[in-house]
Amino acid sequence: MIQPTETFGGSFPFAPHFSDAPGFRMHYVDEGPREAGVVLCLHGEPTWGYLFRHLIAALSGGHRVVVPDHMGFGKSATPPDRSYWLQDHIDNLERLVLSLDLRDITLVMHDFGGPTGMGLAARHPDRIRRVISTNGPTPFGQPDLIERVTANARVSPWFQWIAQAENNGNLEAVLGQLGFNILSTLKLNGFENNALIADTWLSAYGSHFASPADCLGAIGWAKGFATGRHRFEVPDAAAARAIRAKPALAIWGVADRTLHAAHFLPLFTALFPKAPVHRLVGAGHYCLEDAPDEVAALITRFINRT
Repeated sequence: MIQPTETFGGSFPFAPHFSDAPGFRMHYVDEGPREAGVVLCLHGEPTWGYLFRHLIAALSGGHRVVVPDHMGFGKSATPPDRSYWLQDHIDNLERLVLSLDLRDITLVMHDFGGPTGMGLAARHPDRIRRVISTNGPTPFGQPDLIERVTANARVSPWFQWIAQAENNGNLEAVLGQLGFNILSTLKLNGFENNALIADTWLSAYGSHFASPADCLGAIGWAKGFATGRHRFEVPDAAAARAIRAKPALAIWGVADRTLHAAHFLPLFTALFPKAPVHRLVGAGHYCLEDAPDEVAALITRFINRT
């Protein structure tokens, strides 16, 4: 586990906060004025709140920015006796949000932060103000959801590897060494700016995964797809109507090889047919790393406009 006060050379200078409400020690960043609307940033695999460091700095002057680390990631604990399926992450997030009584929430979702955040939205649509996808899927009961997830898996190197590794029986062994192979994992998922690669950056993303026991979160997310254990939250009719009426924005790095725009952006536009969609040329799956200034500018303008 990363030490609570670790700043990675000052690149993550935010005070650590912890909550036991989800049933484990969950870390979150909480920056900006408490009386302002909440920007809730949700990371995916195999990242943590560090992914949003530039966005936190850009928004926290006028917004309350809350960035939790999911169970098994970043500065959060990795309990050995918990399951790490999507529904568990939704439960954890819900408990954190209710314990902090977060309202007027702008969701900013990346990777599996998308289905986790949409799960929260299905359960508590009254707490959501806006929905922002940054290369994050927005599953919300769409009839073609599973068809699109399956089609994407057939052309995604990451999901192809997950299926093959599970079939070969070495998924847990490989991801259990994520502290050593973090660069190849990040690159397989897709970032385009190789200038990012530096010791501090690699340490920020790899140091949580010091041993196989620390890798249960990353293993669980991959294994859940391979074995069909993840369960997407399905909204009731009232929640679906409420969320469809919210302002929404999609930002998608079009070089994403893990979550192809052709398969996942239609899920977003089916929910929000009038919402703006910004395709970032030259940015990959980790668009918040490849184009942090452009992403921050787009999100800032959108929040101010809506």
